[in-house]
Amino acid sequence: MTANPIDLARREFLARMNTGMTGVALSRLLAGELTAAPAREPHFAPKAKQVLQIFCPGAASHVDLWDHKPLLEKYHGTPLPGGQTEVTFQGKNGNLMKSPWPFAPAGKSGKMISTMLPHMAGHVDDIAFVHSMTSRTNTHGPGCVNMNSCFTRDGFPSAGSWISYGLGTLNENLPTYVAVQDLRGEPPNGKANWSNGFLPARFQGITMSAQQQLRNLSRPSGISEREELATRDFLNFIDEEHARRHPGNDELRARMAAYELAARMQMTAPEVSDLSREPGTIHEFYGTNDANKLKAAYARNCLLARRLLEQGVRFVSLYCASRASAVDGLLNWDAHKTLKADYERHCPIFDQPTAALLTDLKQRGMLNDVLVIWCTEFGRMPTHQDGTSGRDHNPDAFTTWMMGAGVKGGVSHGATDDFGRRSAVDIATVYDFHATVLHLLGLDHEKLTYYHNGANRRLTDVHGHVLQSILA
Repeated sequence: MTANPIDLARREFLARMNTGMTGVALSRLLAGELTAAPAREPHFAPKAKQVLQIFCPGAASHVDLWDHKPLLEKYHGTPLPGGQTEVTFQGKNGNLMKSPWPFAPAGKSGKMISTMLPHMAGHVDDIAFVHSMTSRTNTHGPGCVNMNSCFTRDGFPSAGSWISYGLGTLNENLPTYVAVQDLRGEPPNGKANWSNGFLPARFQGITMSAQQQLRNLSRPSGISEREELATRDFLNFIDEEHARRHPGNDELRARMAAYELAARMQMTAPEVSDLSREPGTIHEFYGTNDANKLKAAYARNCLLARRLLEQGVRFVSLYCASRASAVDGLLNWDAHKTLKADYERHCPIFDQPTAALLTDLKQRGMLNDVLVIWCTEFGRMPTHQDGTSGRDHNPDAFTTWMMGAGVKGGVSHGATDDFGRRSAVDIATVYDFHATVLHLLGLDHEKLTYYHNGANRRLTDVHGHVLQSILA
């Protein structure tokens, strides 16, 4: 007699039910292993535990913000010595052009800084400037990716992903790595800036901002909490069984991790992103209600960044500006034609909120654990672009800086030449910069590796030296 297929299916279901329920329970117990990477031991005692990266896309001009060049003022309007026939990214260059704004000494160190950054001037004694940075490219997209990953091509893990991979999470209910986007949009090359590259997918940065909360976190009104939990348990069971049958399926594991993390974030993410919990004095301090809507939006992102760090997010990338537009310098720091007007728009957006964030971190004692790094993709020429009052791209010289955990404040590493055209003293690379970041986190940049395509890959490729002069 032929068995009824329906009966067989029913008997099989009942026979497997006990093991199925055990699997569901086991999947709950294993949830911590599947979701976020557990905290790992560093290679040696760290000075810092977390990183706040502040990124100004568009190649913010070193000679107009951080790198004072008196000879630019003295020889304004004359040809750059030896550079009369030089052609850069957008063509021929004109004469030397002084900064439209004076520089003034700040802090006990007397560091010269642009008067366009009066609030940031209050932090110079805590900052270690790297004035001799160089880039491998003079193009914005590859430049941003290079500053974030040490490679000019897409497909390589960002520093935040490497650090997430190397150290794991500090809070299992929030992402390990968050990229906070500017209201104006993504930076050049977009998501490649926080990509996990060839690292497991769970190490990719999660994007959010004060203007755009994480979507789809709330439970639909027609589904009860009990139904959601039961559905989640059953989904875990099915996924775990599939994963067991297909070992090495990284995408599936990452998807399972994302589901589990999303479930926990239903409680934690709305709380950490609820800026209304902050007192009015804090909002005023940051400028979240400023009449300048772009400044207010960036200020809210700065406040969100502090709250994310406070809750243990390992790496926070905070962007001030976005990708290029049809009008140079409108949406980011790419001032090819009208530098004065462009920076009089961008500096006020950046200055007060950023300085407030740094002050807030310091007053709360968070800089004992948080390393702050400021980045842009390359610098700008000391000359004006031919026929304009702006500056062209300059990959041969620019400034970055660090402050916070493990950093010696009030110092400068390296120097550019007399006009800021080229890095000339203790020349630094992006590899050196990130080797130093990893060092402060207790990671040896030569030992943090991942086997991929026949090679032990690392963030700094086969280069990099720690910038010892800026270490506390």
